[in-house]
Amino acid sequence: MNPLPQIFQDWFAGRGWAPRAHQLNVLLHVGRGDSVLLISPTGGGKTLAGFLPSLVELSETHARNGIHTLYVSPLKALAIDIARNLETPVREMSLPISIETRTGDTPHSKRKRQREKPPDILITTPEQISLLIADPGAAHMLCHLKSIILDELHSLVTSKRGVLLSLALARVQSFAPTARRIGLSATVADPEALQSWLAPAGERPVPLVLGNAGAQPNIRILKSVDRVPWSGHSARYSIPEVYEAIGNAKMTLVFVNTRSQAEMVFQALWEANEDHLPIALHHGSLDVGQRRKVENAMAAGKLRAVVCTSTLDLGIDWGEVDLVIHLGAPKGSSRLLQRIGRSNHRLDAPSEALLVPSNRFEVLECEAALQAAKENAQDTEYPAVLKLDVLAQHVLGRACAGPFDADVLFAEVTTAWTYRNLTRADFDTVMDYVATGGYALRSYEKYAKLKRRPDGLWRLTHPLIAQQYRLNMGTIVEAEMLKVRMASVKRRLGKRVVIGGRSLGELEEWFLSQLSIGDTFLFAGEVLRFEGLDEFGALASKAFGQDPMIPSYQGGKFPLSTYLAARVREILGSPQRWCALPAQVREWLAAQARKSVVPKAHQMLVETFPRAEKHYLVCYPFEGRLALQTLGMLLTRRLERWGAKPLGFTASEYALVIWTVSDLSLMISADKLSLAHLFDEDMLGDDLEAWLASSNLMKRTFRNAAIIAGLIERRWPGKEKTGRQVTVNSDLIYDVLRSHQPDHILLRAAWDDAADGLIDVHRLGAMLKRIKGQIVHRALEAVSPLAVPVLLEIARESIYGKAYDALLAEAAGHLTSEAMGLV
Repeated sequence: MNPLPQIFQDWFAGRGWAPRAHQLNVLLHVGRGDSVLLISPTGGGKTLAGFLPSLVELSETHARNGIHTLYVSPLKALAIDIARNLETPVREMSLPISIETRTGDTPHSKRKRQREKPPDILITTPEQISLLIADPGAAHMLCHLKSIILDELHSLVTSKRGVLLSLALARVQSFAPTARRIGLSATVADPEALQSWLAPAGERPVPLVLGNAGAQPNIRILKSVDRVPWSGHSARYSIPEVYEAIGNAKMTLVFVNTRSQAEMVFQALWEANEDHLPIALHHGSLDVGQRRKVENAMAAGKLRAVVCTSTLDLGIDWGEVDLVIHLGAPKGSSRLLQRIGRSNHRLDAPSEALLVPSNRFEVLECEAALQAAKENAQDTEYPAVLKLDVLAQHVLGRACAGPFDADVLFAEVTTAWTYRNLTRADFDTVMDYVATGGYALRSYEKYAKLKRRPDGLWRLTHPLIAQQYRLNMGTIVEAEMLKVRMASVKRRLGKRVVIGGRSLGELEEWFLSQLSIGDTFLFAGEVLRFEGLDEFGALASKAFGQDPMIPSYQGGKFPLSTYLAARVREILGSPQRWCALPAQVREWLAAQARKSVVPKAHQMLVETFPRAEKHYLVCYPFEGRLALQTLGMLLTRRLERWGAKPLGFTASEYALVIWTVSDLSLMISADKLSLAHLFDEDMLGDDLEAWLASSNLMKRTFRNAAIIAGLIERRWPGKEKTGRQVTVNSDLIYDVLRSHQPDHILLRAAWDDAADGLIDVHRLGAMLKRIKGQIVHRALEAVSPLAVPVLLEIARESIYGKAYDALLAEAAGHLTSEAMGLV
């Protein structure tokens, strides 16, 4: 029996549609009062499935008291797109339902009106939910809430945004205990984890609804007529073929992995654009007005291509996109499936995708990703849990809403699945930190934010703290940004005067601080001349015929996923699978087999060889750049201690190279150096702690934790601290805490973040365990073919300026000739 009211059945029929089974199943579950997780391929109508229960209920309900449905989107652009798309069925069925958005761009006047007269459906972002519950009037807005729709849930739960959202949902549940949670996702590796995440701790995981599989995607890897580079990440060699593919499609999304790569690729495509095709640029640093123009032009079908980053990853349905090109390897199978799903955004139409590897190792990675996508194999991460800095922010937000009882708050917090294992001792430590700053800081009044009243309830020490909370809340800590405005240059009384104009977007402060007036750089798809800084940010004017610098962004690269890394090792160690690879890559691997050895999937190859009066050790773990950078730091400490005199190291996604003064081959053959001991798991003990104690890396992670926990406030009414001010402040506090309170919760939070992120210690530990007894060593007389890419990474890091391409090509020529036996 169809549970849809007749007006909805008629609407579906009028469009030539029939409701899908998973849409009706969600409607039935929610109708019984269940929360539910829906996993369905891109184009399967997930979003409509999430909203159907609310639309049906609201169409049959006349009395309205506050918000009925909260829809939570990870992206502002997605929230706006969803609102636009949802208004269509509401308008066509003449349903008396009000729909509004609330994001960081929503004017204060509109937010105030929403508090006084809430809409039926509020489409918003995770941060706005936290701001809503920190409002003293939150109960008025949310007490009649019936549904919470969490879209693209897989992208939220793996980060601190998801952890903060889980705490906010626990608070919302105290206002509306019967509100149902509807999770929507297309790419999930572990559905049970998301089912548990959606349910209050201690309750059974929510039911799972699966959509039917969609059409098999058509994915191909570019077989370039040009030679695939040995190293690098730009994929510039492929621009003519990429441009040709754009010309043969209606609309193309060109995905890249970093904002700097987006700028470079966009500029290269414009230079190749002989047919004057409308091609646009979209990434997170561009001005919001510019991004909205691009999005509207896409929706109207006015563009032929958009070069973009993860800002267009998620479920936005922009126009008639019929091709996705991925420049560079996707670094994960779920990311690839998510991105190619933007093409032919319908369940019964196959997505069309072209993968363009940037270098030879990426050919293997693209092949591994292609096979994983064909099997619909997912590699999304496990949900993040127990972040103490996030809990501190939530506690302060709870105090902004009004006085609270600590026992009641602890009980509420532990209903969140992410904090189900929180101990009362850790909760009390967080409470003490928010109230006093902790033992080492309690003598400083500015860190005291909570005070206990005679009746035992906790309140803010000053009303200004609530304002500070609203300005600084959130878990996304980006590098300090400065606005970049287009400037006009005029002459007044014989002097050159620069006047600021329209905003182009934002660039990181550290990049702009390196520029001198007259330097050129690439941003917002234009070559710009740096004109200086004023109190509002950076000023720039148009430049022509220059060789511009390309801005780089800290933390912008995705690491190679563990799952995809294992598949790459399998392809590399199985010569029978090389037939799917381009001839030039097959020749490269065959030369490696002749000159050294190609490791099996369960092995790790270590090569040692002399070159240019230095000695090199190259290993091939295939575990991602973050883990290998940490490995490099720890190995060089050990080699120094053992007398090998290391000079430096460089890590890629696949390999690590260390160069030394001492002859490593000789040391190994003379039993002065044991590879088994060098790569022993015990390096994650004292060696790791000693390195972190002397490294700036922990100061960086501490800075982020301190900002999230509210210890350091970047923004004040009418002003903002510079990145330098924030860093100096956090470094001083870090040193104080390490000396006087080494168990401070923010030091614990910083270590937790470093272990999961910047140093990837868990992945490194798993790798060291995997290679135990499986190390294969080859002492060579010269560089091997497999070592060429990582040795070129050394050249990339030491070459700057206009001669970059020429010098890098020259270095590649010398190395490849040597490795392939041509000299």
